[in-house]
Amino acid sequence: MATTTNKQVTINQRRNMKLKTLMLSAMVLAPPATHAAPPASFWHALHQVETGGRVGRILGDGGRSLGPLQISKAYWKDSRVPGGYGDCTGLAYSRRVATAYLKRYAPRAWRSGDCQVLARIHNGGPRGHRKRVTATYWAKVRRAMR
Repeated sequence: MATTTNKQVTINQRRNMKLKTLMLSAMVLAPPATHAAPPASFWHALHQVETGGRVGRILGDGGRSLGPLQISKAYWKDSRVPGGYGDCTGLAYSRRVATAYLKRYAPRAWRSGDCQVLARIHNGGPRGHRKRVTATYWAKVRRAMR
């Protein structure tokens, strides 16, 4: 009877080791459950570059962008944030819109805190990080982050 118990203990130990190995593998390979956020300096710089730090009903790009972060109507719709486009006049709402948009179109950059990709997508759309023209925008944001 002692032999059966010892065999059972050995089998259980092996199962436990396999489970621990699987759990550790899952922890190492799985993406983070939460999304990091860009630093406060990124948001401050974006705000400075877009509107010089102003808030309210600021129209830009020939009337195609609105608010402190200069959100276009298409950008706002893509963000899928509840509310109305007119709400983009508020800084907090604009940040929520930009956060949703950037998480949607640049999840890896969001998780890694890649401010260059995030800024260029904010400026140039979902593939903005690939457009040469957004490099100049990024240079302005980078300077403002210092």
